[in-house]
Amino acid sequence: MITDPEIERYIAALQPPRDQILAEMEEYAHRHNVPIVGPVVGRVLAQLVMISGARRIFELGSAIGYSTLWLARAAGPGAEVHYTDLDVDNAARARVWFERAGVAGRVRLHVGNALAALEKADGTFDFIFNDVDKEQYLDVLARAVPRLSSGSLFVSDNALWHGRVLDPRDEASRTVVEFNHNLFQNKEFFTTLLPLRDGLLVARKR
Repeated sequence: MITDPEIERYIAALQPPRDQILAEMEEYAHRHNVPIVGPVVGRVLAQLVMISGARRIFELGSAIGYSTLWLARAAGPGAEVHYTDLDVDNAARARVWFERAGVAGRVRLHVGNALAALEKADGTFDFIFNDVDKEQYLDVLARAVPRLSSGSLFVSDNALWHGRVLDPRDEASRTVVEFNHNLFQNKEFFTTLLPLRDGLLVARKR
């Protein structure tokens, strides 16, 4: 764990109970070993959307749609949130949960490569959330930056990569280290890194 386990438990205990749909998604993820951001990061994502007023959101790597639901609810009616995942079964499950949550009308589902879906989408975005395979992070950085409007947010999960950023010995770890460094040095962005869960990097495009 990145932070002290007692601090992790304290933060988790502060979280209000989730509704039935989010609780079901958390239980499904736990039983089937599906990686999700969890309620602590989910609330941060929702808060960032609320603060920024983001209405057009693209998520790179959505799995069962847990973080997508947090984003879509925060963005509100009339928003446009893009879900992406390689697994057709994940997308089918996500669609059912979105329909039950009443947000299906604001979510566009893309089954296939997330970056390919981003390339096909029109226009710029107010908020891009990156949660694809770590080896792709530099490709994400190169291809997502031009799709962000001024004042928009670029948020990336796993920025601490289980602590392996301190001693990067494999391609994924080295890529995350380079990705973080590039964003902090990029004058187009004002960047911070929050040590929540596995590290959440938040960058605002100037």
